[in-house]
Amino acid sequence: MNTTSTTTPTYLLALDQGTSSSRSILFTPEGQIAAMAQRELPQVYPQPGWVEHDARTIWRIQLETAREVLAQVGATPQQVRAIGITNQRETTVVWSRRTGEPIHHAIVWQDRRTEAFCAELRAGQHDARCGGSAEALVQQRTGLRTDAYFSATKLRWILDQVPGAREAAERGELAFGTIDSWLIWQLTEGREHLTDASNASRTMLFNIHTGQWDDDLLRLFDIPRAVLPEVRPSSSEFGHTTLLGGQLPIGGVAGDQQASLFGQACFRPGLAKNTYGTGCFMLMHTGDQAQASQNGLLTTAAAQPDARHAYALEGSVFIGGAVVQWLRDGLQAIRASGEVQQLAESVPDAGGVVFVPAFTGLGAPYWAGDARGAILGLTRGSTVAHIARAALESIAFQSAALLQAMSRDAVAHGGSPVSELRVDGGACANDLLMQIQADLLGIPVVRPKVIETTALGAAYLAGLATGVYRNLSELEAQWQVDRRFLPTLSRAEAAARMARWEHAVRQTLAA
Repeated sequence: MNTTSTTTPTYLLALDQGTSSSRSILFTPEGQIAAMAQRELPQVYPQPGWVEHDARTIWRIQLETAREVLAQVGATPQQVRAIGITNQRETTVVWSRRTGEPIHHAIVWQDRRTEAFCAELRAGQHDARCGGSAEALVQQRTGLRTDAYFSATKLRWILDQVPGAREAAERGELAFGTIDSWLIWQLTEGREHLTDASNASRTMLFNIHTGQWDDDLLRLFDIPRAVLPEVRPSSSEFGHTTLLGGQLPIGGVAGDQQASLFGQACFRPGLAKNTYGTGCFMLMHTGDQAQASQNGLLTTAAAQPDARHAYALEGSVFIGGAVVQWLRDGLQAIRASGEVQQLAESVPDAGGVVFVPAFTGLGAPYWAGDARGAILGLTRGSTVAHIARAALESIAFQSAALLQAMSRDAVAHGGSPVSELRVDGGACANDLLMQIQADLLGIPVVRPKVIETTALGAAYLAGLATGVYRNLSELEAQWQVDRRFLPTLSRAEAAARMARWEHAVRQTLAA
């Protein structure tokens, strides 16, 4: 590792722009947190199923946190070696190239306003545009499912609904981007319109095999090529900013889940991580091969440390830590989320209760968007403590189903089952949940010392691009374990518990 001085500290600045907040974290080259600042991001709900953000507010509070975090430690711009950006994925912004002003609120990844159009594509009502099955084309070229979750139909909606937008886009007057592109544009004061492969791969417009925007997909979604940013590897030159003083290079960009995979030092095929947040996101690195899943997972671009392609399999749990929020706010079983572990530990097991928290449907590997939540197995002896334990177990059950699907895909492609699961996110601090997870999986669940791995991944990518780190081996050596949770349950009992979970899911789906 190279540093500029033995006495003056140097830093890497990570901008972590998420769905509910914007954060900036200052890391030392050793990967330790030196300072952190955060601002909440207001949510905009124009009507049911619609979720928006004010892109100008995103930029304002992100810049505020960046300035604040430097002030916390008295760091000068000269001490910051590089900036890395990680962001909520799929959220869509369109702005004027001349004024830099958005032409509409950002449409958030959670937004479902374009689901009807996606349903038409899945039903084959627009196949003529691509000369074959639209759904098959999307999956083959992008590794994604045809879903309103991704950016393409959000962009199409903005161009169709904002007066004059489509014509302006055709004339090259508008720019489209996910949040990383928006921040780069603002940081460079309109000089750079760029994204990275990991964010591009979440748009339904990017061919993950060629590493290029795809003409057939642009035709399918009626998107003018002129609005698209240039795609670069995740660790590369993304311009400079003078807005923090000096001239700071932007060296790393990755979508939040790919940044987390990188921050967990999952650089090799078969290494997997799970982020436990409001939902859960599990990714397994598959190397330079894009593996098509036969088990309900997505194929996506991983963060690219260089020009070579890198891929991952991904699965999402819609309701992870949010089930604890429901216990607090809906059931009012606890006053604070931190109380759930003590309540759940007050009983030895869930007493036969199984909680399927399908409040907004079930994600991978089930993909049942119209499913609704259910609590099964209640008896006169059931207590709120049993429900709390079943709620925690539901997070682990859903994640276990994801990892089992990943392992089946890995074996089908000539690899080996996942041998350990690296974890991060706020809920991974819950020791009981992590132990339940290890027991169900039958493999170690490993929590690192630094669990802010999303921001850390962005910092590492920026450090690689600017010579702070020589190679991936140096980053692997920095990854440190806080605790390793080892399975204590017999494989027969773990299989029986998973069978009860799957039976409960089938009952829920049949209801």
